[in-house]
Amino acid sequence: MSDNETKHTIEGVDKLKELVEAIRICLFSTKLKTQDGATTRPMSAVKVCDQGNIYFFNQKDSDKNKEIEEDPKVQLFFSHPAKGSYLVVNGTASITTDRKKIEELWNPAVEIWFEKGKDDPNISIIKVTPSSAYFWDTDGNQMINILKMAASFVTGTNLVSGSEGEIVI
Repeated sequence: MSDNETKHTIEGVDKLKELVEAIRICLFSTKLKTQDGATTRPMSAVKVCDQGNIYFFNQKDSDKNKEIEEDPKVQLFFSHPAKGSYLVVNGTASITTDRKKIEELWNPAVEIWFEKGKDDPNISIIKVTPSSAYFWDTDGNQMINILKMAASFVTGTNLVSGSEGEIVI
């Protein structure tokens, strides 16, 4: 692997971390070949590791875990309209009940979902390993961009700037 490829991969993971940590909540879709939307649920990401894996806490006996066991291919849709930031991640999910990983990722906000805290016997972690990701990120805040859109309409020139692209993991 060349230095350029290594640098590009690190930048990709950094961009993925930046967007996921800023947005946190995503629509998590399973059963991609047959789903009608009923298998898409809002979930909160707790961490993106240095390899780009995205972690979620979940109940061990949940429908989401059963769906992942049937077909591990997933899609995650992150959206922060106020910031103009959007991200779609395609990947493979796996489930673990590893106590060390639970301890490592635990935070007080998770406790509302698990009555017995980090020792709850129904706790599991979903790890999503991305295979591809694409982002859209608008520069500036929403109010300024609304003004820029209005000015763009009047002048006939697009004044709203931002970036988009594939994130290489």
